[in-house]
Amino acid sequence: MGAKPAYRDRPAVEVDVLDALVDRAGEGMTVLELRAAVGADIDHIESALSELKADGLIVVSDDNGTVRIRPADTVVPDPTTDADPAEPSLLEILRDRLGL
Repeated sequence: MGAKPAYRDRPAVEVDVLDALVDRAGEGMTVLELRAAVGADIDHIESALSELKADGLIVVSDDNGTVRIRPADTVVPDPTTDADPAEPSLLEILRDRLGL
């Protein structure tokens, strides 16, 4: 799904981190899971996390001794109102396939 378009003008690593976190917003991610999901070295990921935390775009919590990182609610798009206009809807895809 990815982060809301309003947050896509940030540096690439920050956008990649936000996208990964939005994809797993419910359970959150550890730093190691982020490292596996984002194509950047740990130093760049740490810098991105620091900036995102300072801007209030992520929430860090301690879940039974494991640090979990989640996106702030403002970053997660609402599928009913924040649909990406660049992505065709299911109806549009069917119309194209059927030639209607």
